[in-house]
Amino acid sequence: MKKESSFFVSGLIIGLIIATGIFSLFVRSMEGRSEKTVLKLGHCLDTNHPVHKGMVFMKERLEELSGGTATIDIYPSSVLGSEVECIAQLRSGDLAMTKTSAASLENFVPELKVFGLPYLFRSEEHFWTVLKSELGGELLKKGNDKGVQGLCYYDSGSRNFYTKDKPVKTPEDLKNLKIRVMNSEMAMKMVSSLGASPTPIAWGELYTALAQGTVDGAENNPPSFTTNKHYEVCKHFSKDAHTRIPDVLLMSTKIWRSLDSRLQSWLMKAAKESREYQRELWKEETKRSLEFAEENGVTIHEVDQSLFAEKVQPMYEAIENEEIIKLVKKIREIKP
Repeated sequence: MKKESSFFVSGLIIGLIIATGIFSLFVRSMEGRSEKTVLKLGHCLDTNHPVHKGMVFMKERLEELSGGTATIDIYPSSVLGSEVECIAQLRSGDLAMTKTSAASLENFVPELKVFGLPYLFRSEEHFWTVLKSELGGELLKKGNDKGVQGLCYYDSGSRNFYTKDKPVKTPEDLKNLKIRVMNSEMAMKMVSSLGASPTPIAWGELYTALAQGTVDGAENNPPSFTTNKHYEVCKHFSKDAHTRIPDVLLMSTKIWRSLDSRLQSWLMKAAKESREYQRELWKEETKRSLEFAEENGVTIHEVDQSLFAEKVQPMYEAIENEEIIKLVKKIREIKP
C-alpha cells in the first residue's frame, strides 16, 4: 500500500508539473497573439519637415507610454491622398489621423476661418497664448459633430509670399499676379484684397505649377518653402507674415470613441508632448530654411508689414458671421 501510495503521489506531482508547463506555454502563446493597436496617420508633408518629425516623436512616445501595445503608422508625402482626401477618410473612419492646416477645415468647421484673418495676432507669443487657452481648446472640438476632432496644434509659423520673377515689397507688387492658395475662402479673400489672383492648387502639385508658370508664386512658411524645393523655382521670398494659421493634428471621431480610456489618455499625452517638441524644431528649421534659401540664390525681402495690414482691413469690416466677429473680439482681448 505504501508503494502504491508513493507511486500515486509521484504521478500526481509529475502531472501537476506537466499541466503547469502546458498552461504556461498556453499563456505565453496567448500573450504573443495579443492584438496591438495600430493607428494609421496620413499627411502631405516631406519627411524632413518639422511637423513630420513631431509626429514621429508622438509615435515613439505612444509606444513608450503604452508599453508597446499601441503605435502609429505614418504615411507622409500625400501617399494616402491630399489634405482634403485625408480629412474625408477620417470622417468615414477609414483613416485614424491626419495633419491638416486649419484653413483646410473651414468648409465644414466655419469657426476656424478666424485663423485665416490676416494680422489678427499681435505676435508669436500672443498666437500661442490663444492656442493654449480655453478658447483654443474649444476650437479643437468644433469638428466633433462632423466626424473629426483636434488633438493638438502644431506650429506652422507665419505665412509669406514667394514669387518667381517679380519681388513683392509692397501690396502693389502683387497686382495681377497669380498666387497659389489653399482651398480656403479666407486665403482667397486675403489674396484678392491685395490685388492678386488667388489660385487654389493641391500642395503636392504646386512645384510643377510653379515650374510651368501656371502660377507666379505662392504663400507659405520658410520650412515648407525649402523642404518642398520651391526655392529652385521662386527666387524672391517676402517676409510680410500676413497670417499665422496653425496646423491641426486631427483624429477620426469614430476611431477615437473606439479606443479605451487608457489609450485615449496616452495618445493625448503623446500628442501634447509632440507639440512642444515640434515647436522647438520649428524655430531651428525656420532660421535654417531662410539661410539655406539665401545660399541657393533666393533674395529674402524685409517689408513694411503695416502696408499689407492696412490693405486687408476691409476684410474685417466685411465679416458677417456673428460667431467670427465674437471670436475676433475674444482673441484680441487675450493678453500674452
